[in-house]
Amino acid sequence: MISLIVLLGVLILIIVRRIGNMKLQIWQIMLGGALTVLLTGQITPWSAVKAINIDVILFLLGMFIVGEALQASGYLAYLSHRLFRRAKSLDALVLTILFGMGILAAFLMNDTLAIIGTPVVLMLAKQTKTRPQILMLALAFAITIGSVMSPIGNPQNLLVAVNGNVNNPFLTFFRYLLLPTLINLLIGFVVLRLVYRRQFQGDFTEQTPEGVTDPKLARLTKISLAILGLLIVVKIGLVFAGVQAEFRLTYIALAAALPILLFSPRRLTIAKQIDWSTLVFFAAMFVLMQSVWDAGLVQNFINNRGFNLTSIGMILIVSVILSQLISNVPLVALYLPLLMKLGVDAKQLMALAAGSTIAGNLSILGAASNVIIIQNAEQKAGETLSFREFVKIGIPLTILNTLVYWAFFTLF
Repeated sequence: MISLIVLLGVLILIIVRRIGNMKLQIWQIMLGGALTVLLTGQITPWSAVKAINIDVILFLLGMFIVGEALQASGYLAYLSHRLFRRAKSLDALVLTILFGMGILAAFLMNDTLAIIGTPVVLMLAKQTKTRPQILMLALAFAITIGSVMSPIGNPQNLLVAVNGNVNNPFLTFFRYLLLPTLINLLIGFVVLRLVYRRQFQGDFTEQTPEGVTDPKLARLTKISLAILGLLIVVKIGLVFAGVQAEFRLTYIALAAALPILLFSPRRLTIAKQIDWSTLVFFAAMFVLMQSVWDAGLVQNFINNRGFNLTSIGMILIVSVILSQLISNVPLVALYLPLLMKLGVDAKQLMALAAGSTIAGNLSILGAASNVIIIQNAEQKAGETLSFREFVKIGIPLTILNTLVYWAFFTLF
């Protein structure tokens, strides 16, 4: 029970983000929660160490190195102008972010796009004199929604595809999730435009092109991006071929970072400037969530036989709500074996993938990519998204997104 109380305290502090006159950052709040359950004996030191998912930490570390090098070399500014130069209005810019980043997230994974995309949208906001929070929200919703439709769009989808024994994962995901996902991306635009209608009607300043500032580092980042793209294609090929190879996303991220670490004279500067606070946040989150899990309250809730846990509607509701408490990957790791034991078909497995992923639109803690975006923005540009502003849009958007998936699963 103490672990749950600590978790609720963490959620409250994330909402208010301050104690008295002291302003708190998300990573500090989560670290405080982890230290509290550790010091009160809710989790042992060894269990806390084991709870930290080193694959996630190393994946983020590798991608942070690539993202920082992209920004430091000026190559990211160059690429962003090339990608978004045709956007002549805020409507066009937000639509391009939603569909462009959303589709990329299906293949580059949502956390990858969060790392690379955050400095892009901050740069676009500065150039076009747009309120940064609008583009940060567009990025967050784009990569959450877009990652739904692919077995490699996010870790929980990969878990469903592999441990759920899904035949032809890409075809199955596209069959059930492609069309509703595209509709939900459009809904994301409509909701953003309704909430920020005054900003959409204001003046829009077109982007100014920026060039590469460090050609040597830019060449290394091109090599890193090529390695990243090639290895992702290899991973997709292995999934298509049904090969159960030990080819983790961690390896892809670290391999992409190697050219920068080995050959750039700025390697130490880049290492110092990466978002270490986000890595601390995730390590602390793993410890706190493991403590909540060990308390057994979540399991008791899910195992309550008063619910029909195999119905499409219940799978979506449970996935969305519990992902806010224990995160989506642990939720799928818990829920999937239960569904497999009860006997489910591909449609119910796709509902689990959709519900656990779209949960990221409800609140900041619903998806790791949200935290990455906010932490990165706070560190790099002093910009942030409040919990209140996020859920003001996230709650209605999540309800609409969930209804769209429910309708497609029910009707088709």
